[in-house]
Formats: sequence, structure tokens, C-alpha cells
Amino acid sequence: MNAQPKPALSPAELDAFWMPFTANRQFKANPRLLARADGMRYWTVDGREVLDAVAGLWCVNAGHGRREITEAVTQQLNTMEFAPTFQMGHPIAFELANRLAAIAPPGMDRVFFTNSGSESVDTALKIAIAYHRARGAGQRTRFIGREKGYHGVGFGGMSVGGMVNNRKIFGSSMVPGVDHLPHTLDLGHNAFSRGLPHWGVHLANELERLIALHDASTIAAVIVEPISGSAGVILPPVGYLKRLREICDKHDILLIFDEVITGFGRTGKAFAAQSFDVTADLMTTAKGLTNGAVPMGAVFAQRKIYDALMQGPEGAIELFHGYTYSAHPVACAAALATLDIYAKEGLMTRAATLAPKWEDAVHSVRGTKHVIDVRNYGLIAAVELEPRAGKPGARAFDVFLECFERGVMVRQTGDVIALSPPLIIEERQIARIVETLTEVIRDTD
Repeated sequence: MNAQPKPALSPAELDAFWMPFTANRQFKANPRLLARADGMRYWTVDGREVLDAVAGLWCVNAGHGRREITEAVTQQLNTMEFAPTFQMGHPIAFELANRLAAIAPPGMDRVFFTNSGSESVDTALKIAIAYHRARGAGQRTRFIGREKGYHGVGFGGMSVGGMVNNRKIFGSSMVPGVDHLPHTLDLGHNAFSRGLPHWGVHLANELERLIALHDASTIAAVIVEPISGSAGVILPPVGYLKRLREICDKHDILLIFDEVITGFGRTGKAFAAQSFDVTADLMTTAKGLTNGAVPMGAVFAQRKIYDALMQGPEGAIELFHGYTYSAHPVACAAALATLDIYAKEGLMTRAATLAPKWEDAVHSVRGTKHVIDVRNYGLIAAVELEPRAGKPGARAFDVFLECFERGVMVRQTGDVIALSPPLIIEERQIARIVETLTEVIRDTD
């Protein structure tokens, strides 16, 4: 790879790009520009090395600069850069679907391709409604999400999500008929839990209350993240997901797991559903599917859902849904190469191997000033900080900035510092991440 740093951009060159989920004016006054990456590291435009403690954005699970993915993408571009999948197909789309079905939870052997986590969520919601309609239960159109849930930025995903800013700004345009379960974060009972908290399984029973309120015959699906990421790494209490599964089965309601963040090895198995031994009816994925190299997502469906839609005249389109770039050949090539790396290097289970060391390291931050909680599972962790009076998120943002200056890239969400390093991380790098974070928190008012 080219080791030469890229030239810095002038202030005028920063103007045209309206950056996502960014304080644009603040960033452009003091930009943090990344020029290249390899393994566990980024380099800035001025050549400074930064250790990646968040796998890019929860997606670069196999580390940066993987030659195998580059070569697969290059070969596919030279062979066929695009092919439609509306009434057409290309071989590697079917190859990838079969490879994914082979590592999925039991029965989830039908795969619909998207281009992002947001698209995966909206696709799963539409499939849920279409499924009930196909089986003669078209009145089942209501969804149950969860407070603090994040399911992307489509109107469907925002509607079932429980992020305050989304609901405050876009609430008047959201999908109607959505209700929400309470979230499971309770520092009074679960602060500094190691792994899954043991208090809170009863919160799943709130689903029964919502079903009694709306009647089961109106509800299409319940959607939750097995582990919430964007809300600050909120873990399910022991037994909570199984209880949701039991209630959904009792009332013939579909259960959707949003595994955009937890999929592809993050929890120590291919999917969190397998780590927690709970199989959903639909499962949304993206991020780690291509190691972040090319945008791609996938929705996994139980065969019963697919079969329910395979009715009517054989020449009729069964599901009026899809994207121009569904199963894009270049994305498929990147995903296949990524799966090869995961299999060859044992990355689907590496998080389970490293989890004890990771847990001990991140919990060593406990006792540092301002730290009010530490949460962890697999190779995921969160350090929650006491907010400054009247300035929520400000302290954590300052920690994020200073960690970057000291050569470690973490993620800030509210007053939480979230960590999700590439699965190739070594123990010495775990130590450096945690030591840097601890020092920065100590030095931050």
C-alpha cells in the first residue's frame, strides 16, 4: 500500500461535503482527516499513526488493507462491474447467499441483499408485513421497537427506533402504529456488570402489556438489537431475549434481530443470535459483511417466511421490493473474500477467545474519575462518563478528541465511549487502548 500521506485540504475544499452525523462547523474548523489504513491502524494526512479501537465504524472486523479483498474486488471489476438482479442474476450472488445461509442460525437460509444496515431494516419490516398479508393476516401491520434502539436512518428504521433526536426532528413523518418496549439500561441495578447483567429479564414482559393494549392480531413484528450499539452498548439481561422469543411465539408475532453491529464475529460467534441461543424470524446485517470495503447488507429470513410468499402465478413478482444495487457483483466479491478471511483466520470465534482479557482490561477503568459504568460483551465495550452539568455529551466528546490526539480512535455516543476493535487485535493493543483511554479520562475535567 502507498505509505505516503495525502495532502491536507484547504478550508475551502472542506465546504462542499455535508458530513453525516457530524457537527460540520466544528469539524471543519479543526478537521480530523484520515489518509490511509493498514491492519489495526490509520494514518492521518500529516502522517500520524492512530490505533483503531472501533473497527472503522463497527465494520472493519478483519482489519484494514486486506489484500485478499482488494484482489477479489479488482478481479470482479475487470470481469463485470455491474449486473442487474431484477429478473436477471449472476453466479456469485447465489454463491454468497449459500455461503451466508451456511453460517446463519438454524432455519435462516433465505437471504435478501441490500446496501446498508438502514436498507436491511426497512427491508425486514416490509417482508414482515408482506408475510402476514400472504398468510391472510393483512391486519398485522403494527411494529414494536424499543426505547434507545437504533435501526438506521430510513423512515421505517427511525420509526421502530427509540433515539430521541430522530423522534424529535422527524417524528411527524414517521410510520404510524409503532410502540416501544422499555430499554434495559439501569445503572442502579447493573452498573459495572461483567458480561450480561443479571437484573432486568422482567422487562421483556412489558411486551405482554403492549400486546394486551394493541391486540396481538394487529402486530406484525417486534424488532430489537441483541446488543444496542449506537445508544451506548446496552446489553440484554440474562434470559431477556429468550423471553421475547417465547412471547412472540405465543402470539404469532415475528421477531426481528438487528445484527448490523453484532454480526460476523463481534460477540464470539457468527451472530449474536448464536451467542445467546435465540433464533429470530428475520435478521438484519451489514457492516462486517464486506469488512467495510464495499457497502452491502443482507436480511436473513426463516424459510417459512420465504415460502409463504412463494404463492400465486409463477410469473408474478412475489415481493415488490429491491434495490438497483442489490447483490452488486463487486460487493458480492468483497463479501466472499471477507468470509474466506473470517474462516481461514478463525475470526468468527476470536472474540470469544479474547473476551476474558478484554473484559479485565476495560473494567480496569473502573474507579477513574467521572466513570459511572463499564459494560462489555465479546469484543464490545462501553465506558460511561458522568455528564457535565447542563452539557450532555461534552465530556465524552472531549475524551474522544484527546484520545485521537494521543493516537487512539474511539467512538463517542452521548456520554459513552464505545469500543469495538477489529477482531485481529492483539493483547498489547488492548492494553494500549485502555491505558490511553484511562489517562485521557483522568486528564479531562
